[in-house]
Amino acid sequence: MAVKKDPQPPRTRQILNIVFIVLSGLLVLSLFLPSNFSTQIPREPYSMFIHRVQDHEVLRASVGQDEIRYQVRDDQGNPGEVYATTPIFDLQLPNLLEENGVEFAAVPPPKNQWFTNLLGWIIPPLIFVAVWRLFLARGGGTQGALSIGKSRARVYVEGETAKITFDDVAGVDEAKAELVEIVDFLKTPGRFTQLGARIPKGVLLVGPPGTGKTLLAKAVAGEAGVPFFSISGSEFVEMFVGVGSSRVRDLFEQAKKQSPCIIFIDELDAIGKSRSTGGFYGGNDEREQTLNQLLTEMDGFNASETTVIVLAATNRPESLDPALLRPGRFDRQVLVDRPDLRGREAILHIHAQGVRLAEDVELRTVAMRTPGFAGADLANLVNEAALLAARHGHTAVTQSDFDEAIERVIAGLEKKSRALSDREKRIVAYHEVGHALVGAVMPGTDRVEKISIVPRGMAALGYTLQLPTEERFLRDEMELRGQIATLLGGRSAEELVFGRVTTGAANDLKRATDLAEQMVTSFGMSKVLGPLAYDRSQRGQFLEDGLANVRRAVSNETAKAIDAEVKGLVEQGHQQALAILQANHALLETVAETLLADEVIEGEALKQFLQRVQPPDTTAVTVAGPAMAQVPQ
Repeated sequence: MAVKKDPQPPRTRQILNIVFIVLSGLLVLSLFLPSNFSTQIPREPYSMFIHRVQDHEVLRASVGQDEIRYQVRDDQGNPGEVYATTPIFDLQLPNLLEENGVEFAAVPPPKNQWFTNLLGWIIPPLIFVAVWRLFLARGGGTQGALSIGKSRARVYVEGETAKITFDDVAGVDEAKAELVEIVDFLKTPGRFTQLGARIPKGVLLVGPPGTGKTLLAKAVAGEAGVPFFSISGSEFVEMFVGVGSSRVRDLFEQAKKQSPCIIFIDELDAIGKSRSTGGFYGGNDEREQTLNQLLTEMDGFNASETTVIVLAATNRPESLDPALLRPGRFDRQVLVDRPDLRGREAILHIHAQGVRLAEDVELRTVAMRTPGFAGADLANLVNEAALLAARHGHTAVTQSDFDEAIERVIAGLEKKSRALSDREKRIVAYHEVGHALVGAVMPGTDRVEKISIVPRGMAALGYTLQLPTEERFLRDEMELRGQIATLLGGRSAEELVFGRVTTGAANDLKRATDLAEQMVTSFGMSKVLGPLAYDRSQRGQFLEDGLANVRRAVSNETAKAIDAEVKGLVEQGHQQALAILQANHALLETVAETLLADEVIEGEALKQFLQRVQPPDTTAVTVAGPAMAQVPQ
């Protein structure tokens, strides 16, 4: 696909620019050079000039509106130096000069100033024209301000460059299958119309950011071999009322002329927010007018006369106006979700085509270690691995480069310059080992791959890296309880070993509380409250950590019951973590001391440690009397 470029400015415009610059330079020279290079005359205050006149020192004077030049007598009474002063409004000055015998006259009018006068008449209009041209250029298009209502869509047409096809898109097989029908209709519309079938006018691509919605739209145009108009929703809206609707009209007019074609509107929610939820603020209804015009245009063009298909993308479908989603407009929604294991592996193969890989690289292993990554995340991961390989002086990207790149993306950059005291480093070591030991026993938790006390990211003083062994889509109640206990393993280790806790568990507590609240309010995993949903999360929201914990209005008794159940789940996980760490106290000390010495434990050494973890005794947990470790103060 190649982008149409505007033609080069005509030669006449270049000549006018040169003439404007030359005339401006001549005006500057005529105004400033005479004053800068003329002989400088000594200046005196006006009061000094009056005193000289009264003392009969002034021989003659030339009185002008802006300046008075006068010549004084020397000691012998002969003509001497010439001085200048700035006059003030003084009607008695002529009488004073005459009474003291001063020869005076008015300054003659300047001669040969026709060129300066001419430039004074020419330059201001030229400056106005220049400012106007700047405004026209900002208006967009070749027609300047007259084109401010013209569409700013970028037009892609099939050219000599490699076009984007479905082979360049992976991990969204279901979405591609839905869009193949659009391609077939654009290629052979008669096969559908002879049966009375009508292709959808609008197709809405819905999915989280970075999953390839824009890439899919370009692939549809590349497969069909038709022009592709691409524009963002925010480009329709301007400060001036009516500009957005004018651009919508112009966009569809251009599309009809190049039918069959595809119009792609990215970030549709920028102009398509629901009008019933207060999405429009103030007295400027520019966005609403733009939306109304879009609705009208989608109803207006006739599919039998023109083949124009509108593709749009958004990651906020819940905010769109219902009028956009009714049949006849965007009546088909295609979900472009995050890829599964097979999809991530296919995406990695696509992005790794231009990267030199070592023989030890297994992209399937990389795909297994990156659950939840979107296509853009995987592209960034491959590039990050290549950058790390170049930094380490490798001739090819190795598996270790990919492993380090995954850690950089998940946990952030290493902060070895962040120096921790011995006391803080010891607390962090026990904290991270607590996570690892509890995670090795509890069901439903991911495999512990690495423990590190090297600071990473903005606030992580250490981290325990857990990676899944298989693709999981469902979790049962016991597995969720195991995750809560694992999250509280670090805090429990601090409590057990040092007898007090630190602020390092703040994020763990937040995640554990959120998970427990989802179990109670969203998943119906409370025997007290029963199988009821108490959250009011809107369908279609794509959040990184699952559902949003926004409760619907409940009674005070129900709210107290929810809080009690959430607290019970978290406290139970806390007691489970304490029981595991108490049962493996000697191992906790051993692994923590090893971590303090090596800073990182991974691979076979970590595996051997975790194989020694014993499950806790099923009897009651005794929390009193924690074993205190000696911590340097």
